[in-house]
Amino acid sequence: MRHFLIMALTCASTLLFSALSQAASSHGSHSANTLDKPITVQDSKGTFTIDYRPKRIVVLEFSFADALASVGVSPIGIADDKDPSRVLPAVRKIIKPWTSVGTRSQPSLETIAALKPDLIIADISRHEGVYADLQKIAPTLILPSRRETYQDSLKAAAIIGKVIGKNKEMQARLAKHQKIMAAYAKQLPKGVVVQFGVARDDTLFLHTADSYAGGVIRALGLANAHTGKNDSASRQTSLEQLLSINPDYLIIGNYTHPSIVDKWEKEPLWSVLKAAREHHILYVNPNVWSRCRGIMAAERMGQDLVNLFHPNQIAPQQ
Repeated sequence: MRHFLIMALTCASTLLFSALSQAASSHGSHSANTLDKPITVQDSKGTFTIDYRPKRIVVLEFSFADALASVGVSPIGIADDKDPSRVLPAVRKIIKPWTSVGTRSQPSLETIAALKPDLIIADISRHEGVYADLQKIAPTLILPSRRETYQDSLKAAAIIGKVIGKNKEMQARLAKHQKIMAAYAKQLPKGVVVQFGVARDDTLFLHTADSYAGGVIRALGLANAHTGKNDSASRQTSLEQLLSINPDYLIIGNYTHPSIVDKWEKEPLWSVLKAAREHHILYVNPNVWSRCRGIMAAERMGQDLVNLFHPNQIAPQQ
């Protein structure tokens, strides 16, 4: 049995090394897409330079697929958690069919290499540990996505636009985004304290002011709840802690049904919560509000809020 395991591991390593070698050997053939002047940007590891326009792009986070779709570019591979439905519907409408390269937390290097990409866009939070291996496959742009702020997401999109040779188009799309968000903000009450959280069967995680969702809420003219000092992007919360925060509106994304919120609704303390007492508990898609992030994800969140605050009103067309 031990001999069999050794043989299997050796075979797998050989296949991966072969795939990496083949991918690496394809790096040099970009003469048709060579730029007159190389593009240099700052990513999360320092200076990133590219001297050709990439055509075969693999992205390892949903926000990066969002950025590409925002300027009409289709990635050939996405770390989609082996579930295409997790990619934002607005993104899926724009991009062409892609190959899944596994999960965002553990993308398959062998699958990525087999696609022979000429650019990989990775997340500094999830993929720093395999950054060197990714670079052996293709030039790797590494940017924040997981635990990024809303503003960081827009900055990352702008960098991606430059690297893929779509800077003008991306700047125009970001300007359009600001107008769309401003239009949503005009339809929402100013200064109302809103708190978003994702619920599982036994936990509620609040997304704080420093989170992506917190930044979107603030950009729309609403106020973030004060969840305590030294906020991180999300914070596990008890019912008692939620009561001390006591937002005007509580927005919940249920990952499971029933969730811990369904259990809390039966407890006496729940009726003391301001949002519960005034029927200001609103429900949204947790995938959109927590996992996706990006330009179009923020616009979907804005539309959700307008629909929730004004259920009989038609949201403005994008």
